[in-house]
Amino acid sequence: MASLRGNWNYPTSVRFGPGRVAELADACKSLGMKRPLLVTDPALAKMSMIENAVASCRAAGLSCEVFSDVQANPVESNVTNGVNAYRRSSHDGVIAFGGGSALDTGKAVALMAGQTRPIWDFEDREDWYTRVNVAGMAPTVAVPTTSGTGSEVGRAAVITDTRDHTKKIIFHPKMLPAVVIADPELTLGLPPSVTAAVGMDALSHNLEAYCSPSYHPLAEGIALEGMRLIHDWLATAVKHGSDLEARSHMMAASLMGATAFQKGLGAMHSLSHPCSANLNTHHGLTNAVVMPYVLSWNRPALSEKMQRLAAYLNLQEHSFTGVLDWILGLRKTIGVPDTLAELGVEPEHANRFAQQAFDDPSTGGNPVTLTVADFAQLYRNCIEGRLHASAS
Repeated sequence: MASLRGNWNYPTSVRFGPGRVAELADACKSLGMKRPLLVTDPALAKMSMIENAVASCRAAGLSCEVFSDVQANPVESNVTNGVNAYRRSSHDGVIAFGGGSALDTGKAVALMAGQTRPIWDFEDREDWYTRVNVAGMAPTVAVPTTSGTGSEVGRAAVITDTRDHTKKIIFHPKMLPAVVIADPELTLGLPPSVTAAVGMDALSHNLEAYCSPSYHPLAEGIALEGMRLIHDWLATAVKHGSDLEARSHMMAASLMGATAFQKGLGAMHSLSHPCSANLNTHHGLTNAVVMPYVLSWNRPALSEKMQRLAAYLNLQEHSFTGVLDWILGLRKTIGVPDTLAELGVEPEHANRFAQQAFDDPSTGGNPVTLTVADFAQLYRNCIEGRLHASAS
């Protein structure tokens, strides 16, 4: 395992490897923190890893407190309450510690700590990020405990707007955490179902980035290798949760997916976001369910790319069908449901969610142009299990 360690500087400073959470206090001090606020979720807040993290910070002379009012698919009030806690105790930095929800909330708290405008003024639209008072932003250390969202290396936070039940991307380049501690030992306790869901989220990031028609060879190369790691190690991480080598490779693949998707995402995320915003479905699991349906819809634009991907993954058949069969087989092996109906998405949701999916910022990266009617059909496909059906 000694070889699965590294100090990386792309896209930010990453301390990767088993046991490196012990460096948390040092990472905080390197950013000038003396009073960090550790943002996590309620379940993690009760676990020894958080108790140990706080104790190590305090032993190093840092005044560290915990904020855990964070729900799955975080909403504005989670961020607002976090900012109030930050200001009330005069904190000077944020430790975002947990899965995607905790990481996104922590990053949003760090952004909003010194702002006077509402959070929705910083949505990722046009040049709205220029409205941010950069001097008011707090430094952030990110500590992921799952291998899926890759939010630890992202420049945005996904927050649900309860006014219209849509997920909005809050963005600023400096939301990228200054230091990431990626310790795969922190993922050893994840149950198989969660490991599967977040692992498929990492696959969706890498796959959609790879499929995006945008020109970004750097991101495309990262996405390819990320998918190879997932191909080789996700099933093992699900079946043998204590396999630290598998956990390490999946944590790297998660980082890679979030780094790669600056190239673009696509309809998998467009379909997934309304489901989680309205029905509170798990984001990664929803991506996993819709993945083959979207891939089939996009088939006319992906023949050559899928041949290259299949060859790189050393699949038996170097073709679109080879990739699709691999994804379907992987989903079955790790226990992903076949349809959105199994997640509680009903036929009447198709037309309701279609406009939200069309408006989602991920839609612009899809390799095939989609209409609102196309999204409604895609939802019906995903609900009814019609893999090869399309609007045409």
